[in-house]
Amino acid sequence: MLNRLLLVLLVLPTLAACSTSGGSDCPGSKSTASGFVPLFNGKDLAGWKTEGNWVAEDGLLEIRPVKGKHGWKRYQDYLYTEKQYGNYVLSLEYRLPPKGNSGLHFRIADPGDDWSKIDPVAQGIECQILDSLGKPDDKMSHHDHGGIIRTQPASKNMSKPAGEWNKMVLTCDGQTIKVVLNGEGIINIQQDQGAMKDRPLKGYIALQDHGQQLWFRNIKIKELD
Repeated sequence: MLNRLLLVLLVLPTLAACSTSGGSDCPGSKSTASGFVPLFNGKDLAGWKTEGNWVAEDGLLEIRPVKGKHGWKRYQDYLYTEKQYGNYVLSLEYRLPPKGNSGLHFRIADPGDDWSKIDPVAQGIECQILDSLGKPDDKMSHHDHGGIIRTQPASKNMSKPAGEWNKMVLTCDGQTIKVVLNGEGIINIQQDQGAMKDRPLKGYIALQDHGQQLWFRNIKIKELD
């Protein structure tokens, strides 16, 4: 009886913390049970590489703009996974400032030994992250929130107001690319039937530094092969 009581006392604090945080390391959590593993550990940039000003703190991944650095063509300042991924489901949350702009790049071709030559736009695929709040569904372009750049716009504008957390789930499975944004399926395309048909089926994942402050959290992945 005493041993059982001690076990309960040890477990209760963990369960209480999990009920508030919903972390992927919690026993029986959805992410653990469904095969997802964290890509961002919440405390440092382990597993990633960048020359940009990315800061990991208190479970958040933040871009802190640097004076004189703006725009999106600073490719080395993007945040790249150290590992290449082929077929997977990627889940992440992000918070934009007003008029915020970023992007989720994936299946970026390996630049070899010279990372100064990496170009995630020309060598990979981008799903747009943008403050598109209020834009009518039928006016959404491939450059608006959730669109696959140069390929297809989101079928519906699921943007949340600036300052609120958005959740994006990207699935890459063979030629099939799907995007779910804030619970709504907005993209379902075949990679080999559009402008991205020359991109590889396996590559790096990157988050774009557009020279604006931005926050990410709960970045996790489930490999399908």
